[in-house]
Amino acid sequence: MENSSTLRGGTGGGGAAGVDEAMLRKIKGAREAILAELRKLIVGADEAVDQVLVAMFAGGHCLIQGPPGTAKTVLIDSIAKVMNLDFRRIQFTPDLMPSDISGTEILEVDETAGGGGGGRFVKFVKGPVFCNILMADEINRTPPKTQAALLEVMQERQVTIGGKTYPLPVPFYVLATQISLEQEGTYPLPEAQQDRFMLSISMDYLTEDQEVAVVRRTAGAGHSSLQKVIDGTDLVAFAKIVRSITLPAKLGEYIVDLVSASRPREGCADFVKQYVAWGAGLRASQNIALAAKSAAAQDGRTQVTAADIRKAIVPVLRHRIGLSFRAEVDKVSVEEVIARLVKIVNEPT
Repeated sequence: MENSSTLRGGTGGGGAAGVDEAMLRKIKGAREAILAELRKLIVGADEAVDQVLVAMFAGGHCLIQGPPGTAKTVLIDSIAKVMNLDFRRIQFTPDLMPSDISGTEILEVDETAGGGGGGRFVKFVKGPVFCNILMADEINRTPPKTQAALLEVMQERQVTIGGKTYPLPVPFYVLATQISLEQEGTYPLPEAQQDRFMLSISMDYLTEDQEVAVVRRTAGAGHSSLQKVIDGTDLVAFAKIVRSITLPAKLGEYIVDLVSASRPREGCADFVKQYVAWGAGLRASQNIALAAKSAAAQDGRTQVTAADIRKAIVPVLRHRIGLSFRAEVDKVSVEEVIARLVKIVNEPT
């Protein structure tokens, strides 16, 4: 992650002279090819797909929200196929234990050893988290204690059991789905857990025309198979290129000012005092910059523009701003708060 001084004054990880132009063309071509493949199965979700690719090309995790039947699982499974990645799915439930995610140690007996009954040793049995893409399905159906099993996994990309550390495969992504908190049997995600997701992506019901297209396609006899476009090695290389994209100093300052404006404190805007319980932290600034760089790289550009930042603001901030009880009473959404923040912080020209 970049630090705050880089966001305020530097180029953000390298200038245009240090960007591999051939790799930029490969990134742009990969994005277009992946979109073309996914459109074989998924209708009307181009924006969601684009945001997932922005995060994955930068090495980040995603939280995907939406009602049942909006193709969240299909999207994640299809992305794993076109990227040729090892995919595992965990259905989060109230009785899920941390060991069901990370793995556990078991006591085994070596029958070949001498002595009474053979030698005993402890063996670590890896959990489903040891993969390239972990789908945490309905992550907020399990208590915070179990959700916490993902904190080290998402930040350090490793698992520590019994004092021993086991690195996860490279690359590694958590793509989690979340259902509405109004539904029965859900638990709010701790702030620290939410903050580790680079983007929060919203998927909604299709339009009538789009739904008709899906019904006709899925009710037919034909079946579309997805072709592999890239692999894990490509994704690791893409993440390095993304970080070399230039972030102009004035845009870095704008990002920091925008995120700072979300924090309820002395001198903040009145609507922030009224409607915000807690604002976004440093990771929000870092992830807006990184998402903007990823968008620029996928467009074949060596430098971030204000338009790249605008596209990143809502998915980065949506899950990092906590609303107050007053906001709930006045029916003010987090998206409305973000829109007002964008209005009061002047975008550089």
